[in-house]
Amino acid sequence: MSSSGRGFTDDLRLAHLMADDADSIAMSRFRASDLTVDAKADATAVTDADRGIEAALRRALATARPRDAVHGEELEDTGWGARRWIIDPIDGTANFVRGVPVWATLIALMVDDTVCVGVVSAPALGRRWWAAQGDGAFTGKTLFSSQPMHVSTVDRVEDAFLSYASLGGWMDTPRARPFAALLHDCARTRAFGDFWSYMLVAEGAVDLACEPELALHDMAALDVIVREAGGAFTNLDGIKGPVGPGALATNKVLHAAVVERLAPETAE
Repeated sequence: MSSSGRGFTDDLRLAHLMADDADSIAMSRFRASDLTVDAKADATAVTDADRGIEAALRRALATARPRDAVHGEELEDTGWGARRWIIDPIDGTANFVRGVPVWATLIALMVDDTVCVGVVSAPALGRRWWAAQGDGAFTGKTLFSSQPMHVSTVDRVEDAFLSYASLGGWMDTPRARPFAALLHDCARTRAFGDFWSYMLVAEGAVDLACEPELALHDMAALDVIVREAGGAFTNLDGIKGPVGPGALATNKVLHAAVVERLAPETAE
């Protein structure tokens, strides 16, 4: 990995150290017989692993970056200022609870409105992906044992491989039929889901990934990794960044065409 970057090398190293801690906590609780699972107000699941990971990462940041703000999925926002860490302790909690190994800890650093560092760590898959602004995107075991990633060069939707999370989230939206048409027109579609769809775009294994509803903690780390791999990450309206509504990641070549195809239908 280049060490020049844009001044975020130390932040990336810190994110990796936090991901190491998260991996340890998560794997100690994955498929544990005494795993505690509660329902949040939105009816989604939260486990003792989710809470334990976020608390541990917040403690690490309080020591290493005490002046930075922190936004996480499970706990209250803390701090203020231009630098803000974004934490999703377990992206794919439903998978985690059921023993499916497709889940990850997402760690990102935003400066003002731009995501500058992102780490996605999926220990049950034995995979990690990361990027720092200006340094490219990488996958591997550690910062010193990695390989660069780049998006695909597929230039026709009809030849594209599309990944998504589920069909249900699209059903009651004005984009339901446009999304169904996109599924029909792509060469191949699979629901790899959650963070994995977007990392496959960054690797060039998948050309498109999209979801209708996501929160900042779901998207921030994915954003910079896809962009540094040469792709595009926007909301469904084509606005850059992890701002919603939803998310669309592509190899950049296909981005404008897919934004147009996913335009919401208007009532007649």
